[in-house]
Amino acid sequence: MSSWFESYKDEVTKELENEVLKVALERFSRTYWNARNNALRKLPYYNYYRKRVREIKAWSIEHLDELVKMTKESVESLGGSFYLANNAGDAVEYISKVCESSNAKLVVKSKSMVTEELSLNEVLIEKGIEVVETDLGEWIIQLRSEKPSHIIYPAIHLTTEEIARTFSKTLNMEVPSNASKLVRIAREKLRQKFINADVGISGANVIAAETGTVLIIENEGNARFATNAPPVHICVSGIEKIVPTVEDAILVSRVITPNATGQLMPVYISLITGPSRTADIELKLTLGVHGPKEFHMVLVDNGRSKMVKDPDFKEASYCIRCGACLSDCPVYREIGGIVWSYKYMGGIGAIWTTFTHGLEKAAPIAFTCTTCGRCKAICPMEIDTPRMILKLREKLLKAGLTPKQLLTISENIKVFGNPFGIAKKAE
Repeated sequence: MSSWFESYKDEVTKELENEVLKVALERFSRTYWNARNNALRKLPYYNYYRKRVREIKAWSIEHLDELVKMTKESVESLGGSFYLANNAGDAVEYISKVCESSNAKLVVKSKSMVTEELSLNEVLIEKGIEVVETDLGEWIIQLRSEKPSHIIYPAIHLTTEEIARTFSKTLNMEVPSNASKLVRIAREKLRQKFINADVGISGANVIAAETGTVLIIENEGNARFATNAPPVHICVSGIEKIVPTVEDAILVSRVITPNATGQLMPVYISLITGPSRTADIELKLTLGVHGPKEFHMVLVDNGRSKMVKDPDFKEASYCIRCGACLSDCPVYREIGGIVWSYKYMGGIGAIWTTFTHGLEKAAPIAFTCTTCGRCKAICPMEIDTPRMILKLREKLLKAGLTPKQLLTISENIKVFGNPFGIAKKAE
């Protein structure tokens, strides 16, 4: 019962002794907080925005089936294809078939935690398809064969010096420890990939059901390339990302941005509504001009329907993936998100992992959380993650997935009156 805990404890100990990680997370924490605080000072209506977004999310979750149906109708009316995947296997199978029917040799991707959840890259690579992550952080960790350490900043566990060493080793060239030069090298290496790609795969920050519109927030410009240059665009998203209208989606983006990156607005907000089209010739509608001719929306359930029907954990579906909870978490600042995750990181990640990958995968994450409450305090949706962690631990106890050490503490208190198993002295 505790063998998984022992190996996990060893991994945590290793991260606690990781000097590169310490330096990287210390730099990140200082920079993030300064940026976020400066942004919020310039956003006088922030409290109104975040409260309104919580109302939108709560309403959307209550009407999720209706919104999924509306999204399907909207996408198909635009000439796009829609697929609702019940689980990860369904989603991956559909996406693989689209790639195969397009004779795809090269796929470019923008950052997407849902595709990470699905282990999509691994499946496509096994089929002989080259998959290239184009978000800079994602590309860096792809070069290192690592998983993301943060939902917004995938490579935040690495210092500039370590990234330079990675580039030098994997690209067979001497690379200086200079952020601007590292970015320029990435731009040069990735630019032709966009042009040659057969399929572009993206996630979505928000989806507007009324129009079938995908909203993507970014700063680098890679998502625009990935969703515009290839002839086929596949958007992969969880069903919880749907809201009723574009106006609602824009409001969500106003709350995500300062909490995610410390900006009032991102460099780019892309609104994608179906495949590219023109009616310039005699008003005859033709699909596929300078953008994709094919648009596929893959909405993923994979446990989300169970989550929203569970009164103890429904609130987790309100998450807008801004990452503020991770950025303020004292545990995250010590060990990062590679060890403290399965696919999703931190306390909220434990809840999500329970529904997407099961209790066993969630157990180590859940028992690492201190339930200190800082995540709830900073969360723009005011999600009570500590409460849900305690509920999750109850489920883990019933499933026999509690570390033996914790059970021993409980037994010691019952028998000896203290957690250490120290017998009382005879009077």
